[in-house]
Amino acid sequence: MSWTVKPSRTQEITKRTEPYLSEEAKAKYEKDLIPRYPERRGALLPILHDLQHHERCIPHQAMVEISQFLNITPGEVLDTVSFYEEFHVEPVGRHVVAVCQSVACEACGHAAVLDHLKDKLGIDEHETTADGKVTLLALECLGACEKAPCMLRNDELIGPLTPEQAARLVDELK
Repeated sequence: MSWTVKPSRTQEITKRTEPYLSEEAKAKYEKDLIPRYPERRGALLPILHDLQHHERCIPHQAMVEISQFLNITPGEVLDTVSFYEEFHVEPVGRHVVAVCQSVACEACGHAAVLDHLKDKLGIDEHETTADGKVTLLALECLGACEKAPCMLRNDELIGPLTPEQAARLVDELK
């Protein structure tokens, strides 16, 4: 992985006319989420999860709308989105396959699983197949060392895996 410099200061942010946080969604959050937390900002993670579930990513426009709704800065929302690996600023495929790269998974052969999936899907990690069906991720830790090497297939934790088992599990998604 390498650092890619973006012209952030002059970069155009695409906007859609329809807001990401509809009045209906805001009312739902006000009723169901905001009362659970001592401060409005406490609802940030659940709102991000909900939005990503529906949009498959957290667009910049949505981050601004969330910041206005929660009375925090857009930078605080972006900091949160960029900190957690499960949030994406670009759309992901309909299915997400994430291979764990923790020390335990490394010792148990995660590289063979990841390489096999790259070859099978014809993409590199953090890319999506041309048909938009599968995004392949390599994550730092899934917290399941007893299942090393392991992966997430959408929200399902699976392991221990051989490269062939991982490939069969991805085939089931198509």
